[in-house]
Amino acid sequence: MGVPAFFRWLSRKYPSIIVSCTEEKPKECNGVKIPVDTSKPNPNEVEFDNLYLDMNGIIHPCTHPEDKPAPKNEDEMMVAIFEYIDRLFNIVRPRRLLYMAIDGVAPRAKMNQQRSRRFRASKEGVEGAEEKQRIRQEILGKGGYLPPEEVKERFDSNCITPGTEFMDNLAKCLRYYIADRLNNDPGWKNLTVILSDASAPGEGEHKIMDYIRRQRAQPNHDPNTHHCLCGADADLIMLGLATHEPNFTIIREEFKPNKPKPCGLCNQFGHEVKDCQGLPKEKQGEHDQFADCPPGMEQEFIFIRLSVLKEYLERELTMASLPFTFDVERSIDDWVFMCFFVGNDFLPHLPSLEIREGAIDRLVGIYKNVVHKTGGYLTENGFVNLQRVQMIMLAVGEVEDSIFKKRKDDEESFKRRQKEKRKRMKREQHSMPGGQFTPQPLGRGNRSSHQPISNPRHAAFEMRMQDRPNTTPSASPNTSFTSDGTPSPAGGIKRKIEDSDSDPEPEDNIRLWEAGWKQRYYKNKFDVDISDKKFRRKVVQSYVEGLCWVLRYYYQGCASWKWYYPFHYAPFASDFEGIADMPSDFEKGTKPFKPLEQLMGVFPAASGNFLPPTWRKLMTDPESSIIDFYPEDFAIDLNGKKYAWQGVALLPFVDERRLRAALEEVYPDLTPEERRRNSLGGDILFVGKHHSLHDFLLEQYKSGEKQPVDMPPELCHGIQGKLTLNENPVLPDEPVISPVPMLRDLTQNLAISINFQDPQFKEDFVFKAVILAGAKKPSPVLKPGDWEKTNNDGRPWRPQLGFNRDRRQVHLDQSSFRTLGHVLPRDRGQSGSGIYSNIGPPGAYNQGSMYRPLLSRPQPQIPKLLSNIRPQDSWQGPTPLFQQPSQRFDRNSTATPLLAWNRMPHSQGPAYQNQYQGPRGPMSYPQRPSDRREQERQ
Repeated sequence: MGVPAFFRWLSRKYPSIIVSCTEEKPKECNGVKIPVDTSKPNPNEVEFDNLYLDMNGIIHPCTHPEDKPAPKNEDEMMVAIFEYIDRLFNIVRPRRLLYMAIDGVAPRAKMNQQRSRRFRASKEGVEGAEEKQRIRQEILGKGGYLPPEEVKERFDSNCITPGTEFMDNLAKCLRYYIADRLNNDPGWKNLTVILSDASAPGEGEHKIMDYIRRQRAQPNHDPNTHHCLCGADADLIMLGLATHEPNFTIIREEFKPNKPKPCGLCNQFGHEVKDCQGLPKEKQGEHDQFADCPPGMEQEFIFIRLSVLKEYLERELTMASLPFTFDVERSIDDWVFMCFFVGNDFLPHLPSLEIREGAIDRLVGIYKNVVHKTGGYLTENGFVNLQRVQMIMLAVGEVEDSIFKKRKDDEESFKRRQKEKRKRMKREQHSMPGGQFTPQPLGRGNRSSHQPISNPRHAAFEMRMQDRPNTTPSASPNTSFTSDGTPSPAGGIKRKIEDSDSDPEPEDNIRLWEAGWKQRYYKNKFDVDISDKKFRRKVVQSYVEGLCWVLRYYYQGCASWKWYYPFHYAPFASDFEGIADMPSDFEKGTKPFKPLEQLMGVFPAASGNFLPPTWRKLMTDPESSIIDFYPEDFAIDLNGKKYAWQGVALLPFVDERRLRAALEEVYPDLTPEERRRNSLGGDILFVGKHHSLHDFLLEQYKSGEKQPVDMPPELCHGIQGKLTLNENPVLPDEPVISPVPMLRDLTQNLAISINFQDPQFKEDFVFKAVILAGAKKPSPVLKPGDWEKTNNDGRPWRPQLGFNRDRRQVHLDQSSFRTLGHVLPRDRGQSGSGIYSNIGPPGAYNQGSMYRPLLSRPQPQIPKLLSNIRPQDSWQGPTPLFQQPSQRFDRNSTATPLLAWNRMPHSQGPAYQNQYQGPRGPMSYPQRPSDRREQERQ
């Protein structure tokens, strides 16, 4: 799930961590698509060794996408997943290992969040289907046009949970996909592939981390392995930092705000279901080639370089005059731990710490002030020093009251700005020409639908008549305006309720900004009085246990499969008194739930069709002993937030003992197939014919050895583990039947598979959170702080763009600059020069047509463009030391300035340049200061 808003905050504060992905597209010849040869060098100018796929981040967008029509059936979903993996493989091109990890049974601490999300998804799905049907009937009743409704069962995304038939079929399809690629794709020729499907317990990303930790502890591990992890969850960044591997990169989809989504009724873009009018479908493009995906909407990917993030953190966390030796790796571990306070998948965040309000920066500031008193770091190898943490928390508690008051002031200020903005927009509506004269932004909508103006004289007359009542002979500066922008009568009019500019908001009974907030909080959220210190200490102790559990989960693995936080809300930072002596040990030897047991713990009754009939009955039968676990409706506490998805679902916690007791009576009803799906499995390793391990695995099957054997690391890039024979293996010269009817069987298979188990350690073994011996630190990317002071022979700083330090940057000579000065428009680069001045070009914008000659008026020279580049001293975001190198402009330098067109490498398209490297700062187009502040609040 990740941490909301964490990645947005991180990418704005540390912009150089992001690199655009260069993707080689398949070519098409005579209607036949020619696949990309992934055995060739990586076009991103970096070679990755291992690629890890957090598969749930792939499964969800492929089965129920938000930006295009959903697949019609399960077979189309599987093909979409295959194509998504192919695309990632084409970008990354790993040379040693591909690790696919699907979420298995999660720890009990995670199941609470899964239960909340699945209950919400089921409720919202049913409500959404009913709303669509109601609007469909209304549109058809008014004579509107809608495409015929497809007769298909609504896809319940809750089936993407271990133990369901869908996940079992997905595992079979992935086994076929891996065998097919090992046989037919040259890029997979020498690759080792490990599939950890939903039968293997553990979350996908944590199964990946567990694999890395255990391989790092082996003597044959290469400390300079270049890892690449694919996933959209923000907590993957912290997991990558926790490995202490020097070369760790994350690939994820690029976030594009306000991305258009198709209407659920007519499948057209530009409006939502509630605004659908049932109009006939317009042709998108000359041949309707953009019907399903408008130009510029294809999802792009970005790399997140954790080595650069470490550079940023090293500069930010470095402290002088410490009473102990400074260790940047230990400081980064403490930074990861402090990020848990603003949100994670297992604990609610503290009320006073909101990431959008700079909570992490506040924690870092307090940490640097207090660390001189603590005498050491907060954490070590995933274990927490509670005495030192108490000092940090109490320091936060001292400013809690001021934090709550400032939050209220900021909210009121934001509301005022929004109110003024709405009024200003209403007044400006009448200054915009309408009808045929309405301006059309470039690249938006269907260009072929823009018709030439007909009867312009009559259209202009209608516009004048329409605006006539709005023009007054004299309007004083103090004239008041009505809600529609027209001047009000002399005495004014009473504003109607529907014209109110304030949105209805839920009543906040806590009022954290007023005195007595702690008493009201505990009374409303926990139904206890503040004087009940025993209960408050119990809440704090549970939260402290949670912090210790989460950190150990990130650094050592699951400390307990049974532990969970038993409350819906968190305590205050000021309540963390006396935590130094609280126990932080967990019960050893705990086991995970079985898949069907987890389904009973996280599913609502509406998703009971994925369970056996007798198990399903326990969810709906009024006489069931656990019927209270499955409420038909439940309350959502917004908890000071605005939207329902941000609120807290007040669901009852599942009592494990009661659940197991109820299931004992229905276990005998399971069929053999259901028993198989209810069992816990393990990982499967695949190799192709050309892999050096292939013959060794084939000999194991020929000998029929039943006992586990050690995998020879010299045959598999240093990977170690135990191998056992698979009951249903992929074997050479045996066909692989396709589980997808539209795909062919593999009749000439040469791949082989076998069961794989990671190296095992004792339960009390501690994995060291250190950089391994022999690891080479990547070359620095950020500008050295003493660059001007050191002897660099007067050379200007040249930022590194992409992964290759020696990449040659695009450069224009003086004649090119003079040419651009003659052909660029006069007002180019002027912020706020027009109604659409702050709208960026679309993704499909043709850069080749950007500089058309305008001969009707004299053109400014190139220095005019430099007026829009902000000097370093005026930058209000990250400090100049942490600015993105590509955004620096030295006013005193005599070298050729790096403008937008010669700063951008060949591999980065114009859409990425606008999103992440615009001259006004990271991740934004030129904006008014007020608009920028409003966006930062989102």
